[in-house]
Amino acid sequence: MIDFVAAWAAYFVASATTLLWAFMSFSSLAIIGAQMLFALLLDKLLGEPTRFHPLVYFGSLANRVATKYHPPTPFEAAPLGTEASPGNETSPGNEASPGKQPSQVSSTKAHNKARLKGTLCWLVLVLPLPIVLWVLNYFVMQYAQSAPSLSLTVLACLVNGYLLYLTIGMQSLKEHAMQIYRPLAQGDITKARHFTGYIVSRDTNALTPNDMSRATVESVLENGHDGVIASLFYFAVGGAPLAVLHRLANTLDAMWGYKTPRLLHFGWWSARADDHLGWLSTYCTSILYVLAASPPFRYKLLSRAWQQAKGYKSKNGGRCMATGAGVLHFTLGGISQYQGKTVHSPVLGHGKAVALADIPRSIALVNRSAWLLASALLLLGIIMQTLI
Repeated sequence: MIDFVAAWAAYFVASATTLLWAFMSFSSLAIIGAQMLFALLLDKLLGEPTRFHPLVYFGSLANRVATKYHPPTPFEAAPLGTEASPGNETSPGNEASPGKQPSQVSSTKAHNKARLKGTLCWLVLVLPLPIVLWVLNYFVMQYAQSAPSLSLTVLACLVNGYLLYLTIGMQSLKEHAMQIYRPLAQGDITKARHFTGYIVSRDTNALTPNDMSRATVESVLENGHDGVIASLFYFAVGGAPLAVLHRLANTLDAMWGYKTPRLLHFGWWSARADDHLGWLSTYCTSILYVLAASPPFRYKLLSRAWQQAKGYKSKNGGRCMATGAGVLHFTLGGISQYQGKTVHSPVLGHGKAVALADIPRSIALVNRSAWLLASALLLLGIIMQTLI
């Protein structure tokens, strides 16, 4: 019930923000598309900021908050698997029945307390900056309407485009993938394993070249949504404030959304929020992957990918990976090692098994999809303005 209410609340906020942004800002479709192209161009030319990147400071702050308000306890330091999993744990809000042992009641209360603390920390960390940006945009628009100024409008558009640039990481995604691809192509397995450990949480010590190719492609296709297209999508929906909100929420999910004894409950809302925010944008990403790889549009590729994603551990991530693998004609999934456990994933995509050459092909697909979305909005906006 909590997830249902949270999902509808997220969709309501997104819809309301869309209407407010359309009312108050200079963001016609053409200008939105232009701002996206500006952000993508900055990312291509400058790459990810190496100094003073806001997300680095945000991550450091999130670590301090988690350490202060949810330090490890002896119970949470127990080996993985000794705690209840999300599928069998007691639902929050359920009171203990007379048949429960005191230790069970205590554990349930501790889990609920950890969830509450994690949710409150998420709200404090994620919401203030988007709210401030929204208020600033509002007052800038009010001033621009009372005293029309082209220079102020252009400056505001550039600032919002720059904020969008800070939320996307196309070049960073490419660099992380290529630093695995190059040593693999040169036969340097040790170096490739080292860099593979940067992008996945699985054990890399025994990975074969095919395993690393698969891990890299999966990361590219999934993070193509998380770090690139989702930011563009939410910028189109709610401007820089909503793009920043999504990026911060996604960052916290990457930090707190693990099912480890310590983070299973504290990071519960971080994982749920990212799932809810990513639900609609992954469908957009999936459609873009099909359009960017195989025009004209082929619905069969989408329906097959969406069906395959239903069996994947993350439906959002599975949707992107299944579509990308399908349009590029290879398969993902199979057996992986995660934190010492063997995990069997369903097969995603169709065709041959993923290979080394599919790494740059996947990067190119994500890149084309991002530029396609920005260009399409720009052209559609120009056409609409011309007709109207």
